[in-house]
Amino acid sequence: MEKVKILLCEDDENLGMLLREYLQAKGFDVDLLPDGEAGYKSFVNGKYDLCILDVMMPKKDGFTLAQDIRKINGVVPIVFLTAKSLKEDVLEGFKIGADDYITKPFSMEELLFRIEAILRRLTGKKNKNGNEYKLGKFIFDTQKQLLSIGDRHTKLTTKESELLNMLAQNVNNILERNYALKTIWVEDNYFNARSMDVYITKLRKLLKDDKEVEIINIHGKGYKLIVPEN
Repeated sequence: MEKVKILLCEDDENLGMLLREYLQAKGFDVDLLPDGEAGYKSFVNGKYDLCILDVMMPKKDGFTLAQDIRKINGVVPIVFLTAKSLKEDVLEGFKIGADDYITKPFSMEELLFRIEAILRRLTGKKNKNGNEYKLGKFIFDTQKQLLSIGDRHTKLTTKESELLNMLAQNVNNILERNYALKTIWVEDNYFNARSMDVYITKLRKLLKDDKEVEIINIHGKGYKLIVPEN
């Protein structure tokens, strides 16, 4: 089973290294970045299951970083670390879309407990082995790149699978067009954008057998995979 990948942004070098070592010992794959700008670059170029962000950081603070992350990914869980326990800051964090908030000093066990609680909430969207999404009447196996409905199984190309996977990760939320382009096609340019439009059209054809599942255009922003809530 793939390790859960965590983006950890903490400018206190000693605390950052302690947290990274502790979480790695607990089986997580952790990237440690020293400031918000480096954290954002790492997020754009990587694939993370969870973000832990210190609020007070140089170059870009945790709140600003979280807002930037939310523009390109509406669902990745975000936990704030802060020395502040002011009510306004807590509210600000949740307004931006934080999943949890932990005030320094805290115990490593408390952080682990909160991470595990968030991940348990998320696993409801995937099956036990974490490779499948249920999209209406369809089952999408990301590892085998198979889209199935009833007895019909369609083998997807790598790009079709990567694009559908990103849409499924953001199900019923906007998938930012430029984020998808940079992640799958590496560059956001005219030719790659046209190529992505072609793949979106192909995916729409593949999903047409369930009338309640559709990919819609969000003008000027990107796409949204609409799937009925169970």
